[in-house]
Amino acid sequence: MTPTRKRRLVMVTALVAGVGLATTLALRAFQENMLYFYSPTEFVELGVPAERTIRVGGLVADGSVRRAPGSMTIEFLVTDHAYTVPVSYTGVLPDLFREGQGVVARGRIGDNGVFVAENLMAKHDENYMPPEVAQALHAGKMRAIERAQQGFPAETESNNGAAVADDSGHAGSSYSGGY
Repeated sequence: MTPTRKRRLVMVTALVAGVGLATTLALRAFQENMLYFYSPTEFVELGVPAERTIRVGGLVADGSVRRAPGSMTIEFLVTDHAYTVPVSYTGVLPDLFREGQGVVARGRIGDNGVFVAENLMAKHDENYMPPEVAQALHAGKMRAIERAQQGFPAETESNNGAAVADDSGHAGSSYSGGY
């Protein structure tokens, strides 16, 4: 092999290796920064790794909003009509946050099974619902109808708000509302 061909072969090999390394690093960074979206049903039935930051979306359940006296902490339930996820948030609430409205919370699961939100996003008008929330609500409603037809309750009571299994072996979630 001539010296020119050797030099070309080394350059092409180095270029391919460099592109491969850059692609691997970019994909790894993308994977680490990806925020997965879970509906309350997926959150309860599939389980969520505690160390991972995720988004949970659905409707703020009617009658579930509780404020801690003298603090900016608020606790509420996010529902998709089949399951509920207890959420705790400390901070200024979005102007459009209220019961019965769509919300997407970003955060992690706390030690007590309550989802600790770092950020809340409320839907911005009467006609808009983020596509993933609309799909999750529809799927949750269908799951609730299916469970009701099978004679299973939609959720089970728990003292700490964590997901639990009822007597039938099906997972559920509830919220005690206490501080």
